[in-house]
This record gives sequence, structure tokens and C-alpha cells, in this order.
Amino acid sequence: MKRVKPDMEDDLRAEYDLKSLRVRKLGSGRKSFAGKTVRLDPDVAEMFPNAEAVNEALRFLIRVMQENQAIAPEIKSSTSLDLTDESH
Repeated sequence: MKRVKPDMEDDLRAEYDLKSLRVRKLGSGRKSFAGKTVRLDPDVAEMFPNAEAVNEALRFLIRVMQENQAIAPEIKSSTSLDLTDESH
């Protein structure tokens, strides 16, 4: 026996414009709700076993940069020289 598909009634209102709807992409172009997606170059990616290791390395780098910024003003003020014109 053949199944007969019932005629579908279209309850969609005429003012709905489906062409303006945004469609979520599939694959690499898909946006993540959890955060940003970063694509690593192959040579960098082979150094890290997983995303957790990448995040740990980046957090370490951030801490080092912040510590260096905190130290930099002290070094700058202690090494700044008064420049005078000694040619006279």
C-alpha cells in the first residue's frame, strides 16, 4: 500500500520574509556561542595537545606581559638620564 502524503497547509503569514533570516553556518565558518574560535597554524598546533594547553600557555604569557608592564615604569624612571647639551 502506498502512503499518501497529506497536503500541507501553509499557515505562514505573507508578511514573513524568510529570505532575511540568518542561517547558522555549519563547519569551520560556524560561530560558537561559548566564545571565539581561533585557528592555529599547523606548526603552532602541533606543539599543543589540546585547547586547554593553548589556553594555559596564553594565560602564562598574559601574566608575564602584565608583570613586565608593572616593572617597566620602575626601570624607565631609574634609567632615564637628564640629557644636557654638552657641546657648549
